Amino acid sequence: MKRFLIAFSIATLTAACSAPPSPPRTAPSQASVTLARVETSQLPTQFEAGGVVRARLTATVASRVLAPVMDVRVRPGDRVSAGQILVTLDGREMQAQAGRASAALAAARQSVRAAESEKLAADADLTLATTSFDRINGLYARRSATRSELDEATAALQTARARATGAEARAAEAAASLTAAEAASNAAAISASYAVVAAPFAGQVTERFVDPGSMAAPGAPLLTVEDTSLHRLEVSVDEVRAGGIVAGQRAGFSLDSAPGETWHEGRVSEISRLDPARHSFLAKIDLPPSVAARPGAFGRARFTAGARAATTAPASAVIRRGQMTFVFAVDRDGLAHLRPVTTGVSAGDRVEILAGVADAEQIVDQPPPGLTDGTRVVPGAGR
Repeated sequence: MKRFLIAFSIATLTAACSAPPSPPRTAPSQASVTLARVETSQLPTQFEAGGVVRARLTATVASRVLAPVMDVRVRPGDRVSAGQILVTLDGREMQAQAGRASAALAAARQSVRAAESEKLAADADLTLATTSFDRINGLYARRSATRSELDEATAALQTARARATGAEARAAEAAASLTAAEAASNAAAISASYAVVAAPFAGQVTERFVDPGSMAAPGAPLLTVEDTSLHRLEVSVDEVRAGGIVAGQRAGFSLDSAPGETWHEGRVSEISRLDPARHSFLAKIDLPPSVAARPGAFGRARFTAGARAATTAPASAVIRRGQMTFVFAVDRDGLAHLRPVTTGVSAGDRVEILAGVADAEQIVDQPPPGLTDGTRVVPGAGR
């Protein structure tokens, strides 16, 4: 047993003496960087709500009369200009009514002319009767005319006056009839124009409800036209948060149809009344014309309500690698360590840090591309 232990000890010493020496430890590399601190900042309190993009101006084109549809000149997706003819109806009956009203108007004008002529004749008879009465009355005063002649002149004067009054009344009646005929003719012409349905504004046809041969009824929709130049995002906001939203305030929005998560700024144009079924309000956000949007696309709105204290770091200190974010945290020995962090909202040049670093901890701002974990760093000009 002793021989075995002595032999094992000798073998161990021999192996130790023959092993190559370990390389000496090298000091970590050093980099000159810009240092920053994690600090507590006041960030706006924000919340998001989802909604749908809709055209700011939408019109459901409907018929005003009961008539068969003769032609539909557009389909969904077609762009139209203001006043462009979209649908034509069978307007023969309305045209006939307009023609009858025009004929009645012409007859009323002739009646006015006849009444005016009768009034002129009655006025002339009244003038003659007045002159005759004055002459006979003067002769009677000088005993040159009999009482019978004076009575005849008086009766003729009264008859002329009555005829003039009647002619004046008939002229007024004819004028009133002319006014009524003109109104009826205008109404018939307007009704005849209902046979042609035109676009109320420039936009795009999004829905079509009728085809040629269908019966158009008053108020029944024919087409839907949307103004595609102006859009708004309509989002549902619960009644608790809706109290902090007012018309005219700014709100951020992001559209799922846009590539990436790009946020833009819009303006709240309207807060609708409370929906009793959902206990929520509908906030409408006007989108700027520069943002490409399509009605029906889903989007999110971001509203600001008050402020809160949060741990933040310079946005330039955050490194994004794939789906993860990191910062280089500097320890007491001056060594930079790559540390994963969880970020929140951004506010200007700073970003919220939810986890990974503590308040007042020192980090590397604008880390150089070659900076690695464990590198010794000293304050300098950074890159």
